[in-house]
Amino acid sequence: MTRKLAVLACGVALLAGSGLVLSAALSDDPTVVKLSPTKRYPHDPRAFTQGFAWHDGVFYEGTGRYGTSLLRTVDLETGRTGEFRKLDDRLFGEGICVLGDEIFQLTWQSGVAFVYDRETLTAKRRFRIAGEGWGLTTDGERLILSDGTAKLRFLDPATGRETGSVRVARLGRPVSQLNELEWVRRPDGGAEVLANVWYTPHIARIDPTTGEVTGWLDASELVRLSGVTDREQALNGIAWDRDGERLLLTGKLWPAVYEVPWPAPKE
Repeated sequence: MTRKLAVLACGVALLAGSGLVLSAALSDDPTVVKLSPTKRYPHDPRAFTQGFAWHDGVFYEGTGRYGTSLLRTVDLETGRTGEFRKLDDRLFGEGICVLGDEIFQLTWQSGVAFVYDRETLTAKRRFRIAGEGWGLTTDGERLILSDGTAKLRFLDPATGRETGSVRVARLGRPVSQLNELEWVRRPDGGAEVLANVWYTPHIARIDPTTGEVTGWLDASELVRLSGVTDREQALNGIAWDRDGERLLLTGKLWPAVYEVPWPAPKE
């Protein structure tokens, strides 16, 4: 390993403690792609966004915090709430994903996930999960869950039973604080999991088979445009519109959702 790569790996390993450390570590990383938005949509600045999903032209959002957690549909153009289901005040909502005709929603420390009808948002069932729930996505067959560690866990969507996991690492060093997730089938046919790294403007690009972080998306420009200044207003919303080949990105308590075209690979 070259000295430059060794320094980068060391910085990535320390990212859990400081977003500034990660930013410094990635300053010379050739895999970093800076994101620039092409469109801005309104977003409820009271929404503590924990999960984002786009499916068949419908926008879904899951929010957190005790007493205000909910699942809802949102009109992308206006930011207005459509159908919604509020969680019990004792529950802290986390990541969401759509699989078939169902929507799945995690809770943070309650050890339970909820399953809703996609059309009506009516609760259908629930199942237990081990540990904390942070981010959630799906590859079309399995649920993929993050819990703040350097691991992605695969769950059976029918039972919630864990069927496997991968350790997420960059250059052999674990990458933790993985939060909101989005599974992406790229325009070139390949697949990757995008993961917000908590308290940073960076999104890790993860090979779902090996767990290797193959690159980074830098959303610093979106953070700047959003005008947020509180550390808790972290980047934490990724939705992939495959037909439109665009990402929809936001953060906790952000006033806007930003549309970003799928980044072309560096030449």
